[in-house]
Amino acid sequence: QVQVVESGGGLVQPGGSLRLSCATSVSIFSIYAMGWYRRAPGKQREMVAVITGGGSTNYAGSVKGRFTISGDNAKNTVLLQMNSLKPDDTAVYYCNVILKVDYRSYWGQGTQVTVSS
Repeated sequence: QVQVVESGGGLVQPGGSLRLSCATSVSIFSIYAMGWYRRAPGKQREMVAVITGGGSTNYAGSVKGRFTISGDNAKNTVLLQMNSLKPDDTAVYYCNVILKVDYRSYWGQGTQVTVSS
């Protein structure tokens, strides 16, 4: 069974930074794509950033230039560096993994990010 575990959420003041980490039980080389999604209170889940197995990245317009997604192949981990955080970034952040073999999608339990003074 594929495990997906997020960490790194918390409370931060506006303008601050946080780094989220997503660890998976499968090899990075077996993954088609990994990404971060978020759900704010009263809103639908939205894509934040995605990285493919080939290293291509895609960002939501609202986070472009502030967030950076990267992979650590040795640790089967994907990181999301979040800078210049805004109150609108407050949400539960979820990690998603899509496998190459069958394109099945797996989700983590989520980690809360709160941006508030």
